[in-house]
This record gives sequence, structure tokens and C-alpha cells, in this order.
Amino acid sequence: QVQLVESGGGLVQAGGSLRLSCAASGSTFLIDTMGWYRQAPGNQRELVAHISRAGNINYADSVLGRFTISRDKALHTVQLQMNNLKPGDTAVYSCYVSRLGRDYWGKGTLVTVSS
Repeated sequence: QVQLVESGGGLVQAGGSLRLSCAASGSTFLIDTMGWYRQAPGNQRELVAHISRAGNINYADSVLGRFTISRDKALHTVQLQMNNLKPGDTAVYSCYVSRLGRDYWGKGTLVTVSS
């Protein structure tokens, strides 16, 4: 089992920045991909960004150039630096990890961007 705890959400004005962090604990050995999804009210959950153990990164088109994902393999943490935030980025952001073919999810942290 892997436990995930997110931090860093909050309220920010459009154009501002937030940094989300997620720490994994438990069976962290052999974690492969770490990343973030988000879900806005009334919308489907969408992938924001993820980074593999090898360092391969994918971003949603909507956040390219504004968000940066990073990972500390030794500490089993993943961060999401979010710059130039827009009201459309308002959502619950959830951390996830993949390990041995299974996905684990955090409870999520709310990001609210005011116009």
C-alpha cells in the first residue's frame, strides 16, 4: 500500500502562482509514475501532468508553459509549480502514483483561482 498526502492548495488571484506538493509513504519502493489530476465541478477528471521514474514528462495542453512538474525520487515526493493561474484552473487537484500496475490516489487539495 502507498499513502499520499497533498499540500499547497488555496485561493489565489488570476496570474498568481501556487506550488502543490505530494509525499508518498508506505510501500514506496518501485513507484513508477507520479503525477497530478484535477477535477472541476461538473467536469471529468483530467490529467494535468505526470513524470515517470525515468524522468519522462507529459503535460495537458492547457497547462503547457505555465505548470512544471518535478520529482524527488529519494524522498518520494512530487511537486507541481503552477504559474500564471487562470480561473479555469480552479479544481480539486489529486496526486497519484503508479506502482506495480496499481494506481494510488491522494484525497486532493482545492485550488481556487479568482478573476
